[in-house]
Amino acid sequence: MIGFAAVVMFSTSWQLALIGLLPLPFVIIGSLKYQSWIAPWYEKVRQSVGEISNRLENNLSGILVIKSFTAEPYEKKRVKQCSNAYLNNNIGVIKHVSLYVPIIRMVVALGFAGVLLVGSYWVLNDLPYISVGELVLFSMLTQRVLWPLTRFGVILDDFERASACAKRVFELLYSKITIKSPPTPTTLDTSRCDIAFNNICFHYTNHVPVLNTLNFTVANGETIGIAGTTGSGKSTLIKLLLRLYDPQTGVITLNNTPIKQLAISDLRSHIALVSQDTYLFHGSIKENIAYAYPTSTDDSIIAAAKMAELDQFVSTLPNGYETIVGERGIKLSGGQRQRLSIARAILKNAPLMVFDEATSSVDTETEEMIQKNIFTVTKGKTAIIIAHRLSTIRYANRILVIDQGTVVEEGCHDTLIKQNNHYARLWRIQIGERSLV
Repeated sequence: MIGFAAVVMFSTSWQLALIGLLPLPFVIIGSLKYQSWIAPWYEKVRQSVGEISNRLENNLSGILVIKSFTAEPYEKKRVKQCSNAYLNNNIGVIKHVSLYVPIIRMVVALGFAGVLLVGSYWVLNDLPYISVGELVLFSMLTQRVLWPLTRFGVILDDFERASACAKRVFELLYSKITIKSPPTPTTLDTSRCDIAFNNICFHYTNHVPVLNTLNFTVANGETIGIAGTTGSGKSTLIKLLLRLYDPQTGVITLNNTPIKQLAISDLRSHIALVSQDTYLFHGSIKENIAYAYPTSTDDSIIAAAKMAELDQFVSTLPNGYETIVGERGIKLSGGQRQRLSIARAILKNAPLMVFDEATSSVDTETEEMIQKNIFTVTKGKTAIIIAHRLSTIRYANRILVIDQGTVVEEGCHDTLIKQNNHYARLWRIQIGERSLV
């Protein structure tokens, strides 16, 4: 439209064409300036929206803590602060929009008015520059060119609003992937499961060592227990085994093959994990147990639930295994969620089973039953059991004691008790033979 109108306008009267199109550069320059002004404000708006969402989500998730500490006024104040920040940032945006759009309209109106005034003067004074018919045509074309420019403000406003939202999304989508499968992965031998940690050193982003020259092996079919104080690196070594992270130095091998040479999907399908941070998806108990194999039969799901000491509880529910657990399993207790997580790992039936604080949220009686079933389930498999409750790993083939990221003791329960060192000290504290005071 601009190209066609410009040709006709200049061929009719180049003087009026210049007057009519004079606002065009001002609109373009003003629009570019507007973008640079408004973009930071929209970023602030989106950031404040994210802060409100995070605050509300935290409050809903932590409602028990808030009520127990009577912290409702404090949380209300923090939500109000986030809301006020969102309000102020929105006002800043509205001020810019309210200023920009009328200015653009005024500039366009001045160009159109200039065409009418100059053209009318020529016609009324019978000057030979333009006829009445050409002035009518010129006025219509000027409108067709200039008035759509008034939409620039709205278009740019919508664009910057969407751009601020998209930026936060694309920052995540374009994040560099650091853990990748090799281009030509080595085929994993699924008939065995031998593991070796060789001189593993690892730290997170704060560069504080978590694992320091960690060395140990797990033979095929062996069940080992891992003990140690909080922060000694027990759960971190499982994350390295799953390749959620890669160590800074050292090599982890599975069946004598460095795990970096394996396809990530092959590696992780070889491992069934029960994490200390139990996560359940919104859906039924049946769907959560059969998460690894959604087509599992009801018999296999019930068998896994029985081994995890979950079936007796499910049988008391009106809808049984079709009972909806709610978001993150909110409708179940901590112990019930943990038993469901164990059943999910049992049903996966992977060669390597990893239990990371698998019984931390259950009562003593249930823990004893789960312990018996764990050793039944892991029979013939390789198993790694991490536990603060040393009774959980008491009957493991071998127990590793980790302190400050390295193995400081190794042996069976009785041997470690006789050595009277780290493990014996932890054991006496737990059974009450040693005072904590």
